[in-house]
Formats: sequence, C-alpha cells, structure tokens
Amino acid sequence: MTTSPHSSMETHPDIVDMRARHEMAERATATPRAQAVETMALLTGLYLAASPWIAGFNGLSRLAVTNLIVGIAYALLMSGGFGRAYERTHSMAWAACALGAWTIVAPWVVAGDVSTTRSIVNNIIVGAIALLLALAASAAAREQRSGGSNRMR
Repeated sequence: MTTSPHSSMETHPDIVDMRARHEMAERATATPRAQAVETMALLTGLYLAASPWIAGFNGLSRLAVTNLIVGIAYALLMSGGFGRAYERTHSMAWAACALGAWTIVAPWVVAGDVSTTRSIVNNIIVGAIALLLALAASAAAREQRSGGSNRMR
C-alpha cells in the first residue's frame, strides 16, 4: 500500500501541530475582547500621533514630532494581530508598554520647561491608556499561550 507524498505531508505531526496552533491563535484574535483591545489600541496610537494638532500644542515642535512618531509606532505595533505568535506578541506588547510609559514622561524629557499643562495632561492620559491596552494585549497573549483562549470570550 503506497501513499502519495501529498497525503503523508498533511498528516505529518509537525504540520498537524502547526495547524492546531494557528487555529487556536485565530480563535484568540477572533474574540470580541481581543478585537476591542486591538481596535482601541489602533485608535489610541492614531490619536497620539495627531494629538499635538488636536489638543493644540503643536507649537512644541520636539514633543509634537515625538508624539507623531510614537503614535504611529504604537498603532503599527498593536494592530499587528497580537494573537498570531506568542513569542512575537509578547515582545510586541512589552514594547508597546514601553511606548506608553515613554508617552507619559515625554513632556518633561523632550519638551522640558516648555511643556504646557495641556500637553502634560494629554500625554499622561494617552500614555496611561496605551500602557493599559498593551498590558491587556500581553495578558491575552499569555492566556492564548496557556490554552485559555476560551476564557477570553
């Protein structure tokens, strides 16, 4: 009895395992919680990028450029589908946490004495939201890795 190479590849244990992990990741990212975190993170990043012009502190050119760059980086980092691969997801979520923390301290580090109350309050609120969303993404990745994707629903 001979089997074709095609059928033996489909039943190879590594292929079956990869398929199962991919399906679990797909289920994890398809949950309403994961989609909400990803959407809110994307919106947070886009707001952070545009915040100097929305909140009206674009006169602080260094802080405006910092918020623009960090906001775009955060949006791209967090909208990358954090349930796909735990190793990549885990590091992406922690990098996003660092960007959220940086956003909080940026008015003092980047703008120094030129910071206004408006820019400080804006960055503290947006940075805290970004940090919390990144922590939520990290928790979702841990749950997905430990097989708790059913708990995410």
